[in-house]
Amino acid sequence: MEYRMLGKTGRSVSAIGFGAWAIGGSWGTVDDAESLRALHAAADAGTTIFDTADVYGDGASERLIGRFLRERRDERLFVVTKMGRRVPLDPAEYTPEAFRSWVDRSRQNLAVDRLDMVLLHCPPTPVYYLPEVFAALDDLVTDGAIANYGVSVEKVEEGLKALEFPGVAAVEIIFNIVRQRPAERFLGEAARHDVGVLARVPLASGLLTGKLTRDSVFEETDHRAYNRHGESFDVGETFAGLDYDTGLAIVDELRPLVPEGATLAQLALRWILMAKDVTTAIPGARNPDQARANAAAADLPELSAATMDRIARLYQERARPLVHQRW
Repeated sequence: MEYRMLGKTGRSVSAIGFGAWAIGGSWGTVDDAESLRALHAAADAGTTIFDTADVYGDGASERLIGRFLRERRDERLFVVTKMGRRVPLDPAEYTPEAFRSWVDRSRQNLAVDRLDMVLLHCPPTPVYYLPEVFAALDDLVTDGAIANYGVSVEKVEEGLKALEFPGVAAVEIIFNIVRQRPAERFLGEAARHDVGVLARVPLASGLLTGKLTRDSVFEETDHRAYNRHGESFDVGETFAGLDYDTGLAIVDELRPLVPEGATLAQLALRWILMAKDVTTAIPGARNPDQARANAAAADLPELSAATMDRIARLYQERARPLVHQRW
């Protein structure tokens, strides 16, 4: 496993993290025992950073990670949780009182006195223009309720605005083979501000695993069935905003680029880590095999110039016209 510094936090974390959305819900049926085994498998493979949110299973994901932390009490793990999606997406809801209530609930779920990091969970764009919101987060740091804070964003421009607030320690942003705009506009600026970058949706909702087909069937509780057109939240969260058939066609063109002995998912994760200004990619895993395979992507050799060039051309030709200027 490779380890990278998480911006101004002073903490070194694994370059492959564990995204805990899928073990909380919105991805079909969840088996808590299997999810817990996946968390342990990730940690055994060197993963030290785990990403969750208070809305993942309405706290179920946080509670499961809390149990996991108690079972690995002697290890220095780092948990990122998110808040702000349990209320209407109205800037008026983002108050100091609400923040304290949400933080206290997450501390209870995770069974910790202080949260390692809290991110505002894709708040409405006007929130990024309210200094009092970030002052309230500063107060939570001062009070010892949280150690660090940042934001999870939908748009590159939201991430750039967040960098203006000196207390922001990390930005979580969608960055993958089919969503490359952050490399053009954001990653370098984040590094200049000493802000960590967490690459979310790194496998484009499973598209970049190469396991999905036109015949794949998703459960009704899986966002890949009910959010294809942004019916429940931003469409960019599902298949990175690509229509499904286009995504599958791109995947077919990526298959010949997979290094011998690796998987397409590992190629996709290693591509993210080629960007040195990314701290961590946070793929999800619902079983131990997935967790171990994700972690192993950090051990792959650097991708060749020819592979990087082919991926860049494929993005320019197929994905960029559909997603680049939207997010």
